[in-house]
Formats: sequence, C-alpha cells, structure tokens
Amino acid sequence: MRLVSLLPSATEIVYALGLGDELVGVTFECEVPAADRAGKAVVVGGRDTRGMTPGEIDAYVRAQAAAGADLYTLHRDALAGLDPELIVTQDLCRVCALPSGQVSAALEHLGCRADVLSLDPHTLDEVLDTVLAVGERAGVPDRAHALVDGLRARLAAVSAAVAGRPRRRVAVVEWVDPPFPGGHWVPDLVAAAGGEPVAGRPGRRSAPTTWAELADADPQVVLVTPCGFHLDGAVEQARTVAGRFPGAEVWAVDADALIVRPGPRLVDGVEAIAAILHPDAVPAAPAGSIARVA
Repeated sequence: MRLVSLLPSATEIVYALGLGDELVGVTFECEVPAADRAGKAVVVGGRDTRGMTPGEIDAYVRAQAAAGADLYTLHRDALAGLDPELIVTQDLCRVCALPSGQVSAALEHLGCRADVLSLDPHTLDEVLDTVLAVGERAGVPDRAHALVDGLRARLAAVSAAVAGRPRRRVAVVEWVDPPFPGGHWVPDLVAAAGGEPVAGRPGRRSAPTTWAELADADPQVVLVTPCGFHLDGAVEQARTVAGRFPGAEVWAVDADALIVRPGPRLVDGVEAIAAILHPDAVPAAPAGSIARVA
C-alpha cells in the first residue's frame, strides 16, 4: 500500500507499525530516518519558523488566521504523482497540520481516489485508538494491536510503580508568549505519570491564559513543553518563565518527541514525567529528554 502522511504524529505511527517502506509522502515537519529521506516526497510545506521568538510565531499564526490564509501548503502535483492509496491527515489543530477538508478537495480536483483517514484524538486513550485505526486501514491490524498492547503494558507498569505515592500538583505550559496551558491529552499524561494536573484543559483545545492564573493554581512542578520545539528550545523558554513560579520546580521537556505529537511516543512522555515526579520509583528519563531549570 502506498501511504502518505500529512502530519508528523501519523508518520511516527506508520514507522512504529513497520510501514516505513510503504510511506511515499510526508510533510516538511515529519521526522524521517536519514536513510529514508531521499525516498519520501514532501507534499506539504509551510513557513520555517526557526529563528522566530514564541511571540513572533504567535503573531504570525494570528495574522494568517485573521486574513483567512493557510499555514500549510499542499503540493497537489507532488501528491498526484505519488498515486497514494491511503492518506492520513487530521482536523484537530490548524496550527499543527493541514486539515482534512483541504485534502479531500484536492483529491477531487486531481481525480485521485485515495482513502483519507483523519486522526483527531483528544485524550490519551483516543491517541492509542488512532494507532489501531491506522493499522486497520493500512492492512496490518495485528501489528497495531500488538503495538498498543505493549504501550498499555508500559502505562500499567508506571501506574503500579507510582501507586499510593503523593501526587504533586503539575502545571504544563504548552506555549509561553502568550501562555497556553496543557490541553487535549496532556493532562492525561500527567495523571498517568502519578501527578495531579492543574490549570489544564483535559480533552479540550488549549487556549490562552495568564501567568497569574497559572500561578494561582499553585503548581509544585511546572513542565514547559512548547509545541514545535525539542529540548534545547524548551530549556531556553523555560528559563524565561521560571521566575514566575517561585518555590516550584520548573522543568523543560522535549515537547515534539514526548508531549505534543499524538503518537506512540506519548508513552515515553508519561515515563519521562514519572521520572520527574517520582525519581526513586521509576527509571531515569533518557538523556536529552528532560532538564530541570529551576
């Protein structure tokens, strides 16, 4: 089957299911093994925001939205040339990826008959369900069930390790200018890791808040997980806001690898958060995944 992924988390799922060789199209943000890059056509492009501050990125996104402009560009000719059988996309977040409506319209225009699967999870359980959905539509349901069973076993191991231990109050900051609290599945990650999520929006889209509201939630631990950034960027941003939470531990987390992309590595995120909250009960997080800044 010829697969096209229009969001980074779907690319992660495809590789986790052992279907990397069947993936023919990706986005400019997808993380693909170096050895595979030459064989993957980039069918979705967008503005390179590297070098922009969080405030500048937020202003750009708001300006595009106000103008009715898209944040991503679908390269229709490239897509048509791939003759895909299954395209995986989303409608969850227009800031994160191309919405499925544009994909369907492009396929109709091009006369393509690809199957389109939209992944729109809001909770951790729903993220795991998307793995099953991709596996089913890609013809490898047994692999998908085995993968999800393994992920659930890891979650159960964390739950057992932290059972009965004090749950510290944890606030997650997904963006720093302006501040956004953790939404959708992010509070689930904190709870699964043995923490008490505060100031978040479980199962709902994240929305701007104020630093005062975040501080009023009285977090004991603050996790800075800026969408679109790995650990270095998270550390830099965490340092700028650490002073707003006197008395709290402030940690930076590799957001793209562990927190914000709804794929199998969210379980790695649960394990990493558990290592922050209960370091004497679970294994240490891998090097380069978390860093304490205050």
